[in-house]
Amino acid sequence: MVRSLLPVLLALFTAACTPADALRRPTAILTAPAAARAPDPHSYANTDAFRTRHIALDLSVDFASKTLSGSAELQLQRLDRRAATLILDTRDLDIRAVQAAGADGRYAPASFTLDAPDAVLGSALRIALPPGAERVRIDYATRPQASALQWLAPAQTTDKKRPFLFTQSQAIHARSWIPLQDTPQVRATYAARIRTPQDLVAVMSAEFDLEAPRNGDYRFTMPQPIPSYLIALAVGDLRFRATGPRTGVFAEPSMVERAAREFADTEAMIERCEAIFGPYRWGRYDLLVLPPSFPYGGMENPRLTFATPTIITGDKALVSLVAHELAHSWSGNLVTNASWNDFWLNEGFTNHLTYRIMEEVYGADRGAQERALGASDLRETLARLERDGDKTLMPDLAGRDPDDGVTDVPYERGALFLAYLEDRFGRARFDAFLRGWFDRHAFQSVTTAQFLDELDRQLLHRFPGVVSRAQVDAWLRSPEMPGDTVWPRSDAFARVDEARAAWLAGMPARRLATQDWRLRQWQYFLDNLPSSLSPRQLAELDTTFKLSESRNAVLAARWLRVTAQNAYAPAYPAMQRHLTSVGRMSLITPIYRELAKTPAGLETARRIYREARAGYHPIARDAVEQILDQPAAPAKS
Repeated sequence: MVRSLLPVLLALFTAACTPADALRRPTAILTAPAAARAPDPHSYANTDAFRTRHIALDLSVDFASKTLSGSAELQLQRLDRRAATLILDTRDLDIRAVQAAGADGRYAPASFTLDAPDAVLGSALRIALPPGAERVRIDYATRPQASALQWLAPAQTTDKKRPFLFTQSQAIHARSWIPLQDTPQVRATYAARIRTPQDLVAVMSAEFDLEAPRNGDYRFTMPQPIPSYLIALAVGDLRFRATGPRTGVFAEPSMVERAAREFADTEAMIERCEAIFGPYRWGRYDLLVLPPSFPYGGMENPRLTFATPTIITGDKALVSLVAHELAHSWSGNLVTNASWNDFWLNEGFTNHLTYRIMEEVYGADRGAQERALGASDLRETLARLERDGDKTLMPDLAGRDPDDGVTDVPYERGALFLAYLEDRFGRARFDAFLRGWFDRHAFQSVTTAQFLDELDRQLLHRFPGVVSRAQVDAWLRSPEMPGDTVWPRSDAFARVDEARAAWLAGMPARRLATQDWRLRQWQYFLDNLPSSLSPRQLAELDTTFKLSESRNAVLAARWLRVTAQNAYAPAYPAMQRHLTSVGRMSLITPIYRELAKTPAGLETARRIYREARAGYHPIARDAVEQILDQPAAPAKS
């Protein structure tokens, strides 16, 4: 059972606070106001005047209307005593009433206006505050089209018995279910009361009682300050299984035992990460396995990672995703990018830590395999991206949806940059640098400029001649990969290269020594096939290895992309099954992208999408529709 925080909260405040007030106030872990920064181009919030320090949610879940309704109370820190207007971010919210507490602490109605909506940023909510006011309460309801919320009918869930709801707040989708300062520059604690149908369970990225009765009334407390994109909620028919003293898994009944077996090594991963990068500061680390429509592999919501069911393969072949989301407990959650232009500080650092965890737990070559696959994805992404700035670690996303920056570049180029620094300065020295980075900036939001300042002081100036600032700038700002990039290699993949070359030279597929290949080796084999293969070659691979029959979504996605690239019609029934049953974007958008390159393929893609659309998250729908709205290349004569 998770221990109640009420005694701690009561000890933190004076006797003048009522118990209700104490429950709404933040706990002691608060960071000092950040140094002056440029305004976040993806937020309306006037963070130079006010900073949210605590959020109290009281929401009811209504599956029939596909809405959340209730209130959000924000406790504010005033940075500008003269400021009379609080500006919050919203998108598709029905604001019903606003109250503000003046200097006497009593709530009274406050006037407010809601700006006309912007397609990306939503609407600014402007609240007139009385002098000295530091608390507001907003009564509101979400709308069915809220971009952060996916409402699933029973038929769309794993067990197909009860409905399901989950949120995806990153990057700027929290504003579609909570009116707040939706910028990673602001960190706040939060508490929540969530009311659900009695046969369903609510879970959040917060502390809660694992033994709470299943009664439709659930309470949560997040005592550490987090950015808005890490506030998360899920509601469904969930069961829990422990996998260690501070780890466990939530899933639908038919999935929970399989998930617990798959994630049995989670505690060992935490221990290895702690040994290298410092203590785990979040209490518990649990995972929630979502239905197949979840648009990402995982989401690093603190204390409760949201994960796709596609990683449950029965052989732990894809647990690098768990390592990645766990690593975010240091890079991203503990130390957070201050803007989405600094996204590599979250994801590049996290991929670097992920590969270290995989080495520590599963051996050096397993880590090398993960690195090599990531590098292969990066090469392909760099070749596809049209904007030079998007190929760098310092893109300018102002005026664009920050989701546009979610490519392999911040993940894999960022990880290669950190691996380069590790190679030059030595692993022990660089590990110490990273541990110090996490310790010095714990529960803070940081910029690339801050990283460079620390890199200069801690490494470049202390060890001159090892890496120059010009070399660092090339990694950050050049659209070309630096000439001294060390591209990772794996011994296991070298043997796959030999097998692929032998098959392309004419060796029958049945004679290839694939008996001991694991998923990552198959993935590497398929990812590096020539772009043009004959129907005979594709048929031989499919007949020999039963690729179109695979129930492993990652392997199927790789194979179906190859078949789409070559317009191999015999695989199209399997392609339709895959695209209508999986919502993870990395496993569907590459297939749609290949289909969309020809008029006939585009027609096929649009036909399949019409059937699949209802099962996709709004974020995934947007990604697919961007692909399908592009004109196809003309058919070859």
